[in-house]
Amino acid sequence: MIVPLRGRRLYTDPGGLLCDEGRLTVRKAWIVASAVVGAGLSFVMLLVVGVYMVAGNLANGVGGGSVGLAKGAVPAAYRALVQKWGNLCSAINPALLAAQLYQESGFNPRAQSAAAAQGIAQFIPGTWATHGVDGNGDGRRDVWDPADAIPSAASYDCELAKYVKDAPGDPTENMLAAYNAGAYAVIKYGGVPPYAETRNYVKTITTLQESFAAPVERVDPSRQAAAAIEYAQKKLGTPYLWGGTGTAAQGGRFDCSGLTQAAYRSVGIELPRVANDQYNAGPHPSRDELLPGDLVFFSDDLTNSRAIRHVGIYVGGGYMIDAPRTGAVIRFDPVDTPDYFGATRVTEDGAKALPTSV
Repeated sequence: MIVPLRGRRLYTDPGGLLCDEGRLTVRKAWIVASAVVGAGLSFVMLLVVGVYMVAGNLANGVGGGSVGLAKGAVPAAYRALVQKWGNLCSAINPALLAAQLYQESGFNPRAQSAAAAQGIAQFIPGTWATHGVDGNGDGRRDVWDPADAIPSAASYDCELAKYVKDAPGDPTENMLAAYNAGAYAVIKYGGVPPYAETRNYVKTITTLQESFAAPVERVDPSRQAAAAIEYAQKKLGTPYLWGGTGTAAQGGRFDCSGLTQAAYRSVGIELPRVANDQYNAGPHPSRDELLPGDLVFFSDDLTNSRAIRHVGIYVGGGYMIDAPRTGAVIRFDPVDTPDYFGATRVTEDGAKALPTSV
């Protein structure tokens, strides 16, 4: 069977939220930056020394994951669907299915690509006509309805896995390759075919699944963490600029995600521009597993990573360095606030896997 070639996702980033100061009122009672910075060099030195002591002695933990989903990684409206249908067959799991949907559409149920791929799972009309299922039992198969499209994506994955089950190599990788290039190509080449797009598709989704899986053990720390913190420390006291990425034309000023992007760019890791995409740049340590260099995120909707609107760099001791809002400067702020969403331990592979929004 020849399955039509699937293109990479093309969509307009639905997030686009850069340190949304208009929605930061919930944190005002917790803002203590001026007091913290004004407390003197001793406090700053305590944090800096602590950062380097911890970063210099990071033990290599064991990365963990399970078929559970990380907190808020999948929008609440789709979480139950992804959890249920992600266990449909052994070739997939909920985190993998979530990564696939994120790669295809960014969880946008109205996404449509230039190649006419439609909906949250980006089915082209011909493939949907053959493989779309009525997931919610309402008597209709609607490619624009996630209650149909998500079950259809899982069902299609499992069907493809059956087609290529005898091909050499990893069954999940072969299934993903068939989803992108067609089952015939996988059978013909005895595994993932030598197409650059297909190999990138497979690597991207298998890497991204780590950022959607709920860890069951301590996740590995970033080797670049201390240097990223050092970069951010040098920016302490710099005035905030909405949309700022630190360019000379902007006077070296930043907004929240601009600062974290620049800090990790300084150590050779390219993060997406906005905070809610940066959340997917690696696995998610729990609050009591935070290490210096982890990115910490804040949101008014603690069930949906796509609603994240603020990010900082954790430095230890319950504090982060962040660019909070207009009128403020880059400073130390506490992370334990009512709108604390979660954290990401940035990895090079995780950052490289993130699709570029257009």
